[in-house]
Amino acid sequence: MRLHAFLGCWVLSIAVSCAAASSCKVPVFLDGTPKASADFSRLLQQAEAGNLSAQFQVALAYEIGNGIDQDYDRAARWYQKSADYGNSAAQNNLGSLYARGVGVPQSDAEAMKWYQRAAAGGHPAAANNVGSMYATGRGVPKSDDDAASWYRKAATKGYAPAEANLALMYLAGRSVARDDKEAVRWFRKAANRRYAPAEFNLGLMYFNGIGVARDKVEASKWFSKASAQGLAAAENQMGFVYERGEGVPRDYELALQWFRKAAEHGSAEARRNLTAISVLVQGSAKSSGDLAYDWSDISSLTRVHQAPIDSSLIEP
Repeated sequence: MRLHAFLGCWVLSIAVSCAAASSCKVPVFLDGTPKASADFSRLLQQAEAGNLSAQFQVALAYEIGNGIDQDYDRAARWYQKSADYGNSAAQNNLGSLYARGVGVPQSDAEAMKWYQRAAAGGHPAAANNVGSMYATGRGVPKSDDDAASWYRKAATKGYAPAEANLALMYLAGRSVARDDKEAVRWFRKAANRRYAPAEFNLGLMYFNGIGVARDKVEASKWFSKASAQGLAAAENQMGFVYERGEGVPRDYELALQWFRKAAEHGSAEARRNLTAISVLVQGSAKSSGDLAYDWSDISSLTRVHQAPIDSSLIEP
């Protein structure tokens, strides 16, 4: 029985609310903290009176279903009102709706238009999104030079997803000369801001000895930090390191638990790993009701192995 190969998944971050799913789960970035549901009636009154901040908060509440039923159409209408009067956060999130085609017809060109307006107003999430659109050629001709430029603008403002994306550009040698140490430096900046994809990617750098001395204990520390935030790719990797005893004591039961968590969070690789590793679980009920695990034939398996590094950028 072969456990499925661990994915080498480097995450491209696009900062939109309710980001679309991809092979690697990209975390959701909400631009602004929605008010408590008890405030919604008052917020709606303020929004109807023309308060731009309230209009944005109402739109965000409708988008995520905070205290009210989720309604993308109403979210789009309120984002539009606020965006038309120059609210950069609303412009960014309106762009995200067009990028995903929720509440409005899908249009990369419209998404890019609103991202650029927000970015022109100095909004770092929007600048990162403009970079992502150039990196993937959505709504504009693909341009690594423009992508890197916009990522750098947002990264210099301390925006963690852009820092991680700039790291990817250095890792892949896109628009800049490949520089693994510089990639590590930018991943570390973002990871120190508790940005889970960067924590995971920094762990991969340590695990593989790319830009830093190989250190699987340090790698496991960063995988653990990312998995604590529910990043499925990191949870799957925790299953991998526990199954292999790479940087942590070998523990098959913990490996099973991590594969299960990752599978629950949508990792197809973890589901395959879970299926393979579960064959080894000989479930005879103990008096306590726990399962008895028999790993006697684990050495006969072809181990989970690490796939080659995939430094391609993942579309949102």
